[in-house]
Order: sequence, then C-alpha cells, then structure tokens
Amino acid sequence: MSVRWKDPAVGPPSGTGDRTADAWEAYRARVAALQAAYDALPPGTPVRLAKKTSNLFRPRAATRVPGLDVAAFDGVIEIDPVARTADVQGMTTYEHLVDATLPFGLMPLVVPELKTITLGGAVTGLGIESSSWRNGMPHESVLEFDVLTGSGEVLTVGPAGEHADLFAGFPNSYGTLGYALRLKIELEPTRPYVHLRHLRFDSIAELVPVLEAVCRDGVWEGEAVAFVDGTVFGRDELYLTLGSWAGSAPFASDYTRSGIYYRSIQARTEDYLTVRDYLWRWDTDWFWCSRAFGVQRPWVRRLLGPGVLRSDTYWRILHLEERFGVKARLDRWRGLPERESVVQDVEIPVGHLAEFVDGFIETIPISPFWLCPLQIRRPGARSDLYPLDPSELYVNVGFWSTVPLAAGKDRAWHNRWVEDEVDRLDGRKSLYSTAFYTEERFWELYNGPAYRKLKDRYDPDGRLLDLYAKCVQSR
Repeated sequence: MSVRWKDPAVGPPSGTGDRTADAWEAYRARVAALQAAYDALPPGTPVRLAKKTSNLFRPRAATRVPGLDVAAFDGVIEIDPVARTADVQGMTTYEHLVDATLPFGLMPLVVPELKTITLGGAVTGLGIESSSWRNGMPHESVLEFDVLTGSGEVLTVGPAGEHADLFAGFPNSYGTLGYALRLKIELEPTRPYVHLRHLRFDSIAELVPVLEAVCRDGVWEGEAVAFVDGTVFGRDELYLTLGSWAGSAPFASDYTRSGIYYRSIQARTEDYLTVRDYLWRWDTDWFWCSRAFGVQRPWVRRLLGPGVLRSDTYWRILHLEERFGVKARLDRWRGLPERESVVQDVEIPVGHLAEFVDGFIETIPISPFWLCPLQIRRPGARSDLYPLDPSELYVNVGFWSTVPLAAGKDRAWHNRWVEDEVDRLDGRKSLYSTAFYTEERFWELYNGPAYRKLKDRYDPDGRLLDLYAKCVQSR
C-alpha cells in the first residue's frame, strides 16, 4: 500500500519516553490501517464514517454507503504539561480528554457540555461553553491536525503553509471535507474548584448590560471571572452564572445523584463545584431535557445512579424513539396535537439579544433555555465557513424541546421563525440540527464560494457528502 501522508515523520519530539513513543507508533499504525480500508473501497465509491454514536440532532437517511471504522482513533497520544498542549485522536470524547488532562492541572480551553462529544466533532462541527467569551470555540485552540481527505490523503495542516485553506475551512464542514484523525490543541491551567454566583434578573434588558460588563472586564464585584453562562426560565426570571477559580471551597455540591444542577440556579445565590463536576454540570440531566424521560423524580435518580444519569443514556432512548415511534403513536392515540422538534443553537450579536429573547418567549413556548457568550479569540484567525465579526460579542441561545403545532401550521413553522429571526438580527445558526434554508440562501450564509474551492481541491471526486446535502437534505 502506498501511504499518502504528506508528513510521514509526524510523531514524538526527541527525548520522549518509551510509553509516548509507543502511543505515536500505534497511532501511525491506525492511520496506515485506515488508508488500507479506504484503498479497498471501489474507486469513486461514496464514503462515510461508521460511528456508533452521534451528537447530531438531525435525521439521517438510511444508507448502504460503506463506512470507514474510526473507532480506534480514541485516546490521548501525548500531553506536554510544560508547553500546555495535547496530541489527541479525533474520536476521543471530551470525557476521556478531560480525565487525561486534569491530573496535570490542565484542561482544554473550551469543554463542550456533553461528555460524549468528540474533539474531532467539536472542531468540524463547532462547539461552545462558558469559557467561550474568552476562548472562542474549540477549533480556535487547535495548533495543527491530521485529516483524511476525500481523496484519501492524510494531510497535516495548520494555520500557515500549503494547506492553510483547509485549516481555515474545516470548522463547520461537518466531515464533508475530511475526517480529523489527530489534533494538537492548547491547554490552560485549572484550580481544584469553581466558585459560582447566580445573579437573578427580572428582564433580559437588565441582564444584557451586566453580561457585557463581565465579558469586557473579566471581573464582577472584585472577583475574577473565568466562566459565564445564563439560564432563562421566563420573561421575568433570568440568571447569569459567573464561575471563578478557587483553590479551596467551604463545601462542594454534587449534582450527579439526587441534586439537579439547573434547579440549584433558582435555589442558590452561591455554590461550589469541583472542576470536573463543573465541566460536566449539564451532562447529568442533559441540561434539563432529562425531565422528558422521568428521571428527575428523586426515587428514580436514587435507583439509577450516576452511571445511568448521563447524556449518552438519553441519546439511546431518543434513537429508540426515532426507530420505533412509540411515544408519537401514543400521543396520536390520546388525541394530542402533533409536536415540532425545535432543537437549535444560534449566535446572536449582544446588541440584538434582548430583541431575540423577547420575540422567542412570545413565539415559542420553550423554558428554560440557555445563554452562553462567545467572542472570537484571535481576531486575525480565519474561519471561512462560519464567519463571525471578531469585534462583536455574540450570545449563543440554545433551546431543545418540542412544541405543539397549531392546526394548519407548517411542520417546521417554529424552526423557520428562528431561522428568519436569526438572519434578520445578523446572527448565525449552528448546523448540528435541522435546517430549512433554500440552497441559495444556505450558500450565502455559509460561504459557498470558499466551500466549493475546498471541495474541488480536497474531495475532487465528491466521495464525501456535500455540506448542504448533509445538513439540510439529511442525506
């Protein structure tokens, strides 16, 4: 087999130990095996990944397209605690990544909220969390990555050099330009605890100036702030949660068993969590979506325990419902109205946030929903397929539920309202869930000319799906 690796010498720097060298050698062997599997496919055959799990909320059409098995690309190859970097395989979940970095007193610059999100998935599909107001998105802390392209080559790409265009265009490409096999990422120091302050507001108009001030100054009432997010329970009940590093704590709450984190926001003005529990504070109850599965009842939580109270458990239940439609049939039998799934994350410029939130509350009966500020970390860095104004503070608004459809309404009426409102307010919409744009409008929003150049260069035979076909047509 001819190994089409543009940089076959990639691997451990001189002086690394035997264990690290072995990890690099095992990684190179996986790359060679993956290329052999690719070569075994008939020329021109469409290619997809064979994955057991997904954090996407859009339907996927049944397909007989061969799947490349990338399950072996899971695990951290090397951590450099001095340089504060990690070389990580693309299918490594953030749970595994965080477990590897925390013993060094380090963490990724942005840790998406669900344990089973993979590093490669967060980079090609974007990600966000409460450190994003200072660290941007996960792809902004990537120094270089190895990618298997649609043409079957493995390239090592970075922000400069021959393949800088692919580095800039990979975020928001959702695997349609290639699959990340290894990523070298920056890490940042941690402390043992996170001190939380939950600030209540009676309106979004009151919340916005405080949000802007905290994200501008990085301080609130004399205490440095590391993490910022918000929760909206209603028009007159909104919270900003400010997290600060702490070397010690008078107590540490546990929301992996009987306690429910999002309910604590309403009940407490102050809290402490270990750093690991803070990073996964939303995973136990999938934010608040676990209530749909009845697991917020105290006796159920005691029975199930932390091993079951996890986002991947709820994913499995959702996939079963998608396959068999038991709940949908029961709802029809009970005469309940059809429901529309409204699962979206959108970025709104902070100057338009109040208008969007007020309109959302008026139009779409979902509560609670999430606020998470975001700003580009390095203003000069390119992100060609998801352009954001580097001078602008955005706020991610996340809402994940179903709503009843009135008789005669289009089955995507609420989702189309969101798309239209986001466009009107100069925002952006993530593509991990359903989208309803026309093809012309889609490519206007997501830089069709730049995407086409990348597709022609790195997948000239179209062996990987097209971005519009994957994200809108759900092929």
